[in-house]
Parts: sequence; structure tokens; C-alpha cells
Amino acid sequence: MSYVEESTTPALRSPAMSQQASSLAHEWRKLTRAATIVALFTAPAFFLVLHRTNGWGVLPSLLATFIAVIAFRGLVDVLSHKLIPTPNLYGASKELLEEDVVARRRTWYWRKKFRHLAWYLGTFVVVTVVVNLGLGIAGHPTSLLGTWGALAPLLGQVLPLFLLIGIQLPILFLTNFLILFGPLLVFGLKQMKGYEPGDADWGVRLADVRGQAEPKEEVTRVISLWQSGDEFEKAGGKRERGLLFLGAPGTGKTMLSKAIATSFNSPFVLMPGSGFAQTFIGMDVIIVLFLIGKARRLARKWGGTCIVFIDEIDAVGMRRQALGQGAGFEPQVSPDDVNFYGPWGAQTASGDVIVETRAWRERLFASRATPAPPLYPPAIARLRDRVSGFVAPGMMGGMGGGMALNQLLVQMDGVDDPPFLKKFVTNRVNTFLDATFVIPRRIGSRSLRLAPPKPRPEQIYFIGATNVPIDSLDPALIRPGRMGRHIWFRTPTKDDRQDIFDLYIDKVAHETELDTDPRRDELARMTSGYSPAMIEQVCSMALTFAHAEGRMEFNRADIVEAMTTVETGTAQGIEYVPEETRAVALHEAGHAVGSYLFQENIEATRLTIRKRGEALGHFQSAEKEERFSSWRSEEMALLVMILSAMATEHVFYGENGRGVGGDIQGASFRAMAMVGMAGMAPEFVELDGRFRTEDEEDEARERIMKRFERIGNQIIHRSDPGAGSPYARPLVGVMTDPPKRALAAQILGQAYVTAYNAMRHNRAALEQVADVLVEKRELHGDDVIDLLEQVAPRRPAIDLLDRSTWPRM
Repeated sequence: MSYVEESTTPALRSPAMSQQASSLAHEWRKLTRAATIVALFTAPAFFLVLHRTNGWGVLPSLLATFIAVIAFRGLVDVLSHKLIPTPNLYGASKELLEEDVVARRRTWYWRKKFRHLAWYLGTFVVVTVVVNLGLGIAGHPTSLLGTWGALAPLLGQVLPLFLLIGIQLPILFLTNFLILFGPLLVFGLKQMKGYEPGDADWGVRLADVRGQAEPKEEVTRVISLWQSGDEFEKAGGKRERGLLFLGAPGTGKTMLSKAIATSFNSPFVLMPGSGFAQTFIGMDVIIVLFLIGKARRLARKWGGTCIVFIDEIDAVGMRRQALGQGAGFEPQVSPDDVNFYGPWGAQTASGDVIVETRAWRERLFASRATPAPPLYPPAIARLRDRVSGFVAPGMMGGMGGGMALNQLLVQMDGVDDPPFLKKFVTNRVNTFLDATFVIPRRIGSRSLRLAPPKPRPEQIYFIGATNVPIDSLDPALIRPGRMGRHIWFRTPTKDDRQDIFDLYIDKVAHETELDTDPRRDELARMTSGYSPAMIEQVCSMALTFAHAEGRMEFNRADIVEAMTTVETGTAQGIEYVPEETRAVALHEAGHAVGSYLFQENIEATRLTIRKRGEALGHFQSAEKEERFSSWRSEEMALLVMILSAMATEHVFYGENGRGVGGDIQGASFRAMAMVGMAGMAPEFVELDGRFRTEDEEDEARERIMKRFERIGNQIIHRSDPGAGSPYARPLVGVMTDPPKRALAAQILGQAYVTAYNAMRHNRAALEQVADVLVEKRELHGDDVIDLLEQVAPRRPAIDLLDRSTWPRM
């Protein structure tokens, strides 16, 4: 099933609210309405009692009645939420979700007011009793109600000293602390953003996250349990504490997190991983404590649940020195890593051959990772540098040796722990009662000790996103119980891109011809390596081109121009001389025809001779079926395609130009990678028993291989393949090892001889392709495929014993 089809499966549609949750929600609505009716009907009686019985005026009676009604109504909400479970509103209607937001706000408000009232009254009564006893002991007995009046003269004498010790000195200390550390700490805390339900709408819904069907389904399943998983826990299950999003930049990790914040009725705290980096040791710990504190406050306010999203968590969660001996790992090199040039990962240094594969997409998206922005503005950074000049050695240190990670792990483990103050008071009181010896621990079945405090009711869940390999992260962070659920985001395949196009192109005015299935499939093939954001940009830019010409809808030509502009910059208005134009057209036609003849799993997506960037033209193609590995025959076919341009120049001009330098470098590195990394050898030469003895056949085969080697040595790129690229360094061993170098040269020779004979045999087809290319300058998608099928090149039979088969180099 394609990913487009998967995106319409019931599991990924907006789920309907369960019957039980719907019934409970409607019962809640009836209860709140009944409480409101009761409060309103009892209000007149309460007013008459105040006004007639107690003799209050009309205005005070009305005000007191109003306060009593709303306080009663708030008390009913607080008690109801204590005694009755809250329904799971996942999948509920917008109206029901809005009512839920209002109800939770009311409950939070009145719960806070009643708690404060109880605290203030209790504190006032206790202090009054203690002061009254003190006055009695000091010989100034008075009534309980007259306590504060009798204390007034003494307060006038003590007040100045109290102001000095209790207010002025702390303010002076706090001011100096804020002057030194405040600006640095503020800009760290400023990156922490909290959003309550209804506060922010990024315009992203779960339905808008396209091309990542499996991650979206996993996230939906997990967060449904986060929001309301009481029955799941009663059945013995344990909700996941954290999710870890893994994938290359631009694959939709942050977009999905925004969809979560928009779609789920839960508060959301957003924090970049770089925000934990601080100037002084210990300040990063404060950032973590502020983060958890903010999440807990929001969770208490909104029914006990809050989601914390840490983007680029590798900035704080890389392996610690004690565990990993450094944060980085040497990349594992594969043949696909050797040739990757320019911003679009061309196979050749000249940038004129691009082939979309899975490995190519992974490298391409990884190369788009943007460095983290500076933590502080320039003025604050200068202040930081000045401060670092006179602080004690050891106070500086950025991450403080992993203190932020340590504290984050502690907080992730302790989000369910009872509050510290409650544990402290319970321990001290019970210890004191035990120490009196006379107070028993229990009388019958009744305990005379404070009960152990219960775990925190609020639940904080964590989502982290990173571009680095999972092995680079600290094992303590990604283990089960913390961020133990790992969700992988792949780079968008052709089917994924078609799904993404279905979202964005429908939002922009376009001609109906672009709504057909063949055209959508063509657009997906043409946008190799595109991220969702790039596809959205292309659709918008195409409309820009249409409006510039006075058209209200864009067409295929507009979106093609937008694609080429996004990929390689605006086309340069450079006219080649006619001879050079045809030479460039023949060069690119050689690549196209070579791919058509020898690469069975590859189809062309673009053929152009318009200069963009450093390339005078280029040929682009993509895999028909995504592969995770390749055979030697497929690698040889790629070499033939790359060298077909050089062979074309020899067929038409008897020599080659300098423009084949990038092709030679790419082909040389790939041939060396085939030998040195994949253990591949040249193709065995079949001579069809044309010799009388095996010895004669072996001698002929050896002469042929030597001839291949001579041609390959003439072609092979001579510069150090390890210079400037960590991926190409392993090829140095092939260059310096004579037997392996000989094998690489033979592979190159075989590829070039095959390309030369194919181009010579299809000279007429090459001329036709070049003629069309000179006329139109640029072909895309189906236009390239149709042209190649029209000229119909054919593979020739190659006789290695025929002298004309061998090119003169």
C-alpha cells in the first residue's frame, strides 16, 4: 500500500469520541447547569436574609449575594472535579473542547482562591492565638479579638528593624545578584515558551502532517494515553514518559510537535536544547528547574497534564565524558558517501549528474542542518566575556560537565515524587511524635501519624527531537522510563512527496490539469530531495510567477520554473556560442541516453543546458523503486552513465573537453569505492569459446584486461581522494595499493568501452536529443522520458576482439 493510501486509513483520521466519554461529557454539562440553576434560585432568599433580617443595605446585599453565588458555583466545580473523573475529550467536537477549556479555567481559579483563603485564615488564627498567649505570659492579658490592638505600640518599635533585616538586606543582595547573573539567565529563560490550550494556533493540524504516516500514527496512539489513560493503567499498563523524534532536518519533527500542541487539549512547553547552555556552572541547572516548574504549574492548572518539547535535544543530551569518551562518532563510510558534491549532492564535482536514492536523500537532508543560533545578543555576549575575565577559575564551563543533563534526568525520574515540602513536614512531625515515647503510633485501627504524602497528581511528558544518530545520545536519556519510545522520521520518498503535494497545491490557485493523477505523480518524481517546507515554497513561488504575468492560477510551467529556482538559484541569462551550446547539449544527452540504456531502476526527471550555479547544464534522475543496497551490475551501470558524456564527446569530436573533469572524478572515486569498500571486481570477460585451447583464451582475456587497465589508468582521477572529505579518505588505500588500483582501473576501462560503443551505436539518437535540448533548453519529468522513448536508443553488441570496438584515447 502506498503512503498516500496509508494516510487515509481510519487509524490516521480524526478519531471519533468514544461513547463512554461522550456520555460522561454530557453528564458533566448537565451537572454544571444544575449547579448554576440551584445557585440562581437560592440567590433571592440569600439576598432577603441579608437585607431584611440582618439589615444590610441594598447595594451591599446585592454585592454579597453575587459573591456568594459565584463562590458556591466555584465550590461545586472544585468538589465535582475531585469526586468525578474527567472525560477523555480526544476526538470531541470543537464546541465541547471550548467548554472544557472554560470549565478547567473556572475550576483552577476557584481551587486557587479557596486554598489561599484557607491558608490565610489558618495562618491568621494560629498567629493570633500564639501572640495572645505571649501577651498573657508577658503580663498584658487581653481578649482574643483585642490581640492586635494591644500589640500596636510594640509593632511601632520593632518595625524599622524588621524592615532593615527582612526587606532591605534581601533586596540589596538580590539586586547585586541580578546585576551579575540576571541578563545571562534571562536570555536563557526567554527561550522557554509555554502555551496553554487556546493560546497558540500554529495553523498545523495532525491532518496537515503529510508523508510521515507511521510516526503520526505512533504519536497519536501514545499521546491519547497521555491525555486520558486511567483505564489503561488500571489494566496494568504504564504510560510512556517520553518520546524521541529521530530523523534528518526537514522531515517534519517540529511540524508534528506543533500539530500536537494545536490538536490536543493540553498545555505545551517549548524549549530548544541550546537554551540549556549557560555561562556559569550551575545556571544550566536553574534553567532545568525553571522548565520543570513551569510545566508543573501548567499541569496543575489544566487537569494534571503538560507536554514538554525539547527541540535539538542533542545539544543537552549527548553522551557524557564518563560514558562515551566524547560526543561524536566517526561516520561509517559507504560507497554512496564518496560522491556527494554541492548543495544537491551531485555524483560529479561539476554538479551535472544527480541521482536520487535513499542514501542520497539521507545525506542531502543531513547536510541541511542549520547551526544553532547564538544564545545571547551581541551586547550580552560582550558582558559575558567581561564577566569571565574576573570570575574564579572553574566557574565558567558552558554545560558544566553535563550538569544540565544530570538535572534533566533527575527531574524526569522525579516528576511523580511527592512534593518536597510535604515530605519534609511529614517526616519531621512523625519523627517528633515518635520521639515523645508517650504518643502511640495507633489506637486500634486509627493511625496517630501523618499519612505519607501521595505522589504528585500532575503528569509531565517529554518529547525530544534530534538530527544526530541515536548512538550519539546519552544512554541514560534514551532508556525506557525516560525517552524510551523512539519514533523515526524518514526522508520523503516519491509517494510521500505526492501526499505532501496533495496538501499544499490544493491551498493555492492552480489549473485543473495539475489535479490529474499522472501530473501529480510527475511532480512527485521531479521534486527529488524536497522537504515539506520546500514543496510549500514551490507552490507559493509558482503562483508568484503566474501573477507576474497577469494570471490568477499557476500552471505546470510555473511550478517547473519555481522548482529549478529553489534548487539551483535563478537561471543565469547567459547565452553560449552556438558551438558550445551544442557541445553542452551533447554532453548532457550522453548522460541521459546512457542512463536510459543501462540503468533499469532509474528514470530521468530533468535534462537542462541552462546555467545554474557552476553547472552549464545537468541531468537528474531518480530510482523507480527505493533500494537499500545495490549490486555490482547496478554500480557498473552508474559508471557507464557518468562516462557516457565523455564518450559522446569522443564520438562527435574525437576528443573531450575540460567539462568532463567532474565526471572523471566521480567515476574514479566510485570505482575505487567498489574495489576498496565493497570487494567488487571487474566483470568477467566471456569470449564464447572462440579459441582452440583454454590457454589461448586465458591469454586473450589477460590482454583484454590489460587494455581495459590502460584505458582506466588514462581516465582515473589522479588527485588525493582523501583530501578535504572524511568520506573519501578510505580510498587512499586503493590508490596506493597496486593490485587494487589495477582492479579499479580495469572497472573504469570496462565502463568507458561500454559507454563509447553505446554512444557510437546511438549517434542519431544523441543528435535528436541534443537538437530538442538546444531548442527548448530545459526538459522536465515526462518530457524527458517521452523524448528518450521517442528516439529509442538500443544497446549494441560489443565484440572485444574487434579492433573498432576499442576507442582511441
